[in-house]
Amino acid sequence: MVSAATRNQADVLILGGGSAGYSCALRAAQLGLSVVLIEKGELGGTCLHAGCIPTKALLHAAEVADAVRDAERFGIGATLTGIDVPKMLQYKAGVVKKLHTGLVGLVKARGIQVIRGAGKVVGPREVEVNGERWAGKHLVLATGSRTRSLPGVEVDGVRVLTSDHALNLDRVPESVIVLGGGVIGSEFASVWRSFGAEVTIVEALPRILAGEDEAIASAVARAFRLRGIGMSTGTPVSKVETTDSGVRVHLETGDPLEAEILLVAVGRAPVTDGLGYEENGIAIDRGCVVVDERLRTTVPGIYAVGDIVAGLQLAHRGFAHGIFIAEEIAGLAPIPVRDELMPRVTYCEPEVASVGLSEAAARERHGDNAVRVLSYDLAGNGKSQILQTRGMVKLVQQVDGPVIGIHVVGARAGELIGEAQLATAWEAMPADVAPLLHAHPTQNEALGEAFLALAGKPLHAHG
Repeated sequence: MVSAATRNQADVLILGGGSAGYSCALRAAQLGLSVVLIEKGELGGTCLHAGCIPTKALLHAAEVADAVRDAERFGIGATLTGIDVPKMLQYKAGVVKKLHTGLVGLVKARGIQVIRGAGKVVGPREVEVNGERWAGKHLVLATGSRTRSLPGVEVDGVRVLTSDHALNLDRVPESVIVLGGGVIGSEFASVWRSFGAEVTIVEALPRILAGEDEAIASAVARAFRLRGIGMSTGTPVSKVETTDSGVRVHLETGDPLEAEILLVAVGRAPVTDGLGYEENGIAIDRGCVVVDERLRTTVPGIYAVGDIVAGLQLAHRGFAHGIFIAEEIAGLAPIPVRDELMPRVTYCEPEVASVGLSEAAARERHGDNAVRVLSYDLAGNGKSQILQTRGMVKLVQQVDGPVIGIHVVGARAGELIGEAQLATAWEAMPADVAPLLHAHPTQNEALGEAFLALAGKPLHAHG
């Protein structure tokens, strides 16, 4: 029941205006529900201001730098004279500003009331912000995630950085140690190497990109080494200290490493503490809000979406969660969001894109004899030769069943994953997908060639 002190009410009250929160707000308003959205920072959250968009702007700048550096082999006379970091940051900021302005306008046009301030849950479906209480018939928690570090590794923003600091670094460092070989670490390592820095990745696990198929991750590791990116895998860090000239990273095995800066890229932590969740009966497990498959928390009428829900921390997962909850509240009975059908992209050079199960996960779930794997080398793809990229498409299929995993490594791999997601989500058989036409020459043809081969009628592939 709403407390007597609460006068401000809405059909949907949303705490957090990042990808998950604002997508829920937009869809709910579209469905005719009254919406109040509470956000302490800028609409768009981490993705728009300190994640997806600004990092990909830097990655595009890195791609341009590589293209200029390599122009001679295409017969183009060009010389890379340097990286103008202030101008590059201005370009990045311009992209973010344009998208933010568009989002603010869209939210306003949908009639969504935005309350700026730090909100806290203070009762059943009630949030206090700026000394006022707001209530909703439904409350959606969308407070996102933040950068995190390791015990004993003190982030100072000068020598020891998180991705938040790295996005606004005013120079190209001479040397960098990247602590963590996951998505964030691999992307920043790729950017800084393209800009001319000496880069070393330190990863405690046996390989970088541990969440990806092993063959795909190995292909990226080979490409990184060819680019001159050093890697120390299976080596946990024992101590980090700052020096007069930079940082010194002590490993549990081997000699210490030194560099100008250290980037701590060991993942992100959900933002759930200090927000009144547990005090109001909302169960938390290892920092994440406990939900069922329909994203309902342990308190009726309260839902959780995005990075505070255990699983993949991806903006498009947040979008899907937000849309799902809006439609759930509106009584449309939407299909629950499934992480294993979520496309994943790492925008390093070369790019990685995947959806569904890796080969190892498929064999663990279905058994060795029930899984079939096919790999198609991009060397046989015309557009890949034009782009001068190396890589592969790897398909994982249940024997006599649908394709359950698709993995790609190579330039612009992320642009191919849409079709792959459709194939896995619809549990397509190879024979269903093989007849689909792909324009020539495109990298998209590589998917078509792989499916043709899996269906037993390869064209340019061996089989």
